[in-house]
Amino acid sequence: MSRSPKLYPVKNVARPTQTPELATFGAGCFWGVEQEFRNQKGVLATAVGYAGGHTQNPNYKEVCNGDTGHAEVVQVEYDSKIVSYEDLLKLFWDLHDPTTLNRQGPDVGSQYRSAVFFHDENQEGLALRMKDELQKLKRWPRPLVTEVTAATQFYPAEEYHQQYVEKGGRAVCHVRLHR
Repeated sequence: MSRSPKLYPVKNVARPTQTPELATFGAGCFWGVEQEFRNQKGVLATAVGYAGGHTQNPNYKEVCNGDTGHAEVVQVEYDSKIVSYEDLLKLFWDLHDPTTLNRQGPDVGSQYRSAVFFHDENQEGLALRMKDELQKLKRWPRPLVTEVTAATQFYPAEEYHQQYVEKGGRAVCHVRLHR
């Protein structure tokens, strides 16, 4: 699947010798979600944007209006020798409520849906197995509605959304840590 034209490196993180891997997650409003992934050891770079819809080159207003079918997502570039995809999935599940359809906290709409956009068969298998295991454990009182689907074209969000929290923006979005 297409890589982001621009990922934003995490400060003071050495680049790996092998090619970094890519993961894409939708867990509600992307501001706080991106910050949590940027704090994860082994994450090299991130970008917030839109994926999973039908509109080419969507903008924030179009996505928020629900006209595009896209979810707000965080694309994560990571060093698999430091952090596994499974560890990233664990963080993803911890960051939001995967039982609320098209909603996270006060944010409502399909753009806030819970989604794992896998980039290969290994990621797909891990995401589906973990979703099934969590459902069987009844970690949440309701069924998981998380979408697990092939990664589609990633469209970077506008520059002012990138590292919004690091730039001094308030994390007004709803991020839950279920640790």
